[in-house]
Amino acid sequence: MNEEIKIKGNIAGIRNAVLQDMEKLFAMDMELLRHEFVSQPLLTALCDLTARCNREVMVYVARDGLVLEVIVGQNDRVDLPEIQVRRGKRRLSGIRCIHTHPSGGAGLSEIDLQALRRMRFDAMASIGVYEGAATGMEVAYLEDIDAAGEYVLSRTGVLDLANLSQDALLNVIEANDARILQAARILTSQESTEERAILVGIDSEESLDELERLADTAGAVVLEKFFQNKALPDPALFIGRGKVGDLALVRQLREANLFIFDDELSGAQIRNLEQELGCKVIDRTTLILDIFAGRATSREGRLQVELAQYKYRYPRLTGAGSALSRLAGGIGTRGPGESKLEVDRRYIRRRINDLEKEVRELEKQRTVRRQRRIRTGIATAALVGYTNAGKSSLLNALSGSDVLAEDKLFATLDPITRRISIEGRPVLLTDTVGFIKKLPHDLVSAFRSTLEEALHADVLLHVVDVSSPEAYEQYRVAEDVLDSLGAKDAPRVVALNKADALQGVADMPFDTAGAPRVAVSALTGQGLEELRRTVLQQLDSALTEKEYVIPYDKSALLSRLHGTGQVLATDYRDEGTYIKLQLDRDNIARLGQEYAQYERPPV
Repeated sequence: MNEEIKIKGNIAGIRNAVLQDMEKLFAMDMELLRHEFVSQPLLTALCDLTARCNREVMVYVARDGLVLEVIVGQNDRVDLPEIQVRRGKRRLSGIRCIHTHPSGGAGLSEIDLQALRRMRFDAMASIGVYEGAATGMEVAYLEDIDAAGEYVLSRTGVLDLANLSQDALLNVIEANDARILQAARILTSQESTEERAILVGIDSEESLDELERLADTAGAVVLEKFFQNKALPDPALFIGRGKVGDLALVRQLREANLFIFDDELSGAQIRNLEQELGCKVIDRTTLILDIFAGRATSREGRLQVELAQYKYRYPRLTGAGSALSRLAGGIGTRGPGESKLEVDRRYIRRRINDLEKEVRELEKQRTVRRQRRIRTGIATAALVGYTNAGKSSLLNALSGSDVLAEDKLFATLDPITRRISIEGRPVLLTDTVGFIKKLPHDLVSAFRSTLEEALHADVLLHVVDVSSPEAYEQYRVAEDVLDSLGAKDAPRVVALNKADALQGVADMPFDTAGAPRVAVSALTGQGLEELRRTVLQQLDSALTEKEYVIPYDKSALLSRLHGTGQVLATDYRDEGTYIKLQLDRDNIARLGQEYAQYERPPV
């Protein structure tokens, strides 16, 4: 008998006679319900059934008066089934939800109001039932959409059913629908390409705050941030299954279309999460790669971003097997996902090889340009540091240029070089891409050639946002990346930028491991002259004068010296060619023992 019953919800333990009477609700007079919010026959039946089973009873009523669903809950709540309607994603559903409260209280609960927003009902009504009779009814509506895209809710308070104005209740629905339709059209046009994101992390609240700034830089609208204190990520879902269920409900309520996780996810985790959450899922690395892809303007920058993206995607193809199978569907192309997977794998491997060749070729060209610059004797300095520390602003302040400087993460991606003068001495100052916590390994690897170009500078100018509460952690992150790139012993100056927000350098809670530090403000110009003098001092100490006598039959060694440093003097002696030149630390190390036998102490 129960197999034929259309009643949904908690029907266990309810007698068949009661269930059969519940099914009669589907046959309620449509014409009557078309013109009345809740007809007397429906009201009487709901109260009677509630008393007989001592559980909440709910009906979905369409605007044409048809009863679409009958649902039974617990004695204090009911789980609402989703219902598909062909209306805009922000429009009212065209369905009013009417349910009972066996406790006798007619007031709407917070759960009722949440369901109203999530399901976009025309109205949510609760009827108090005591000993089979109605005690009153409260109705809530969605009456408008505000500028932030949130529904504006109104409530009637508990109504006296003896003096109920059915027309007035239905007229409110009609007016609300017209108002929301107009607001929805405006918002839909504004949000046609909008990514509405929910952020999830298990690291720290501070890391989630930074992820929010990354999402904002990428153009996403952050609706919610969820932090779960979890020592180790779940291998299947990254977070706990219970939290995933909560997030799925929040997604429906907030109409989110994107989840961003604060750590790298495996292909299987992404697949599982998308199935559970019902929308696109990406991780922090994908977000950073997307920002880089949008901001790369040079050919080299675009190549390096593409290389990093392919290296990141390649090991995650397996987790997307079923999706790849669907992509490969169609007459003549149907088959298991692995076939499409192997095709994609071969393509990505081939593309990675091609990109690496192009990047190596560009690296050779940069080496030639660097050797040419060395021969001119112009000193170089590179601005490095955490993203959004103010490197571009400092470059503008020192050079008088107008490089784009935004209050966004990764505002600069491609290296930018400007020529400045310090006490009459020309210096090439290069602005570089910023570092960040959890910087993707593939990204560091792909951009190594560009970063090394900056690290070949004579002096590193490490810029720190001293106004940030995370200043020391950001300083350490940047230093760790520099160390991994082989710049641990490189001469550097630490520029404590945005120092106008502090009383002085004494306010800094950390030292800089012996590197000179200068409190500056790119905004006000504070400390810039001291910074120039300190950079010049480091440049002088970074260069070393060396003297060699190269035998005449070793002309190749002599030619190499000319391309390595700035030649200060030459002379032709009996034992060979004498050459005096300035060398930086990199070139001294590169010459190594091969030239040690030809070195002469300065006279």
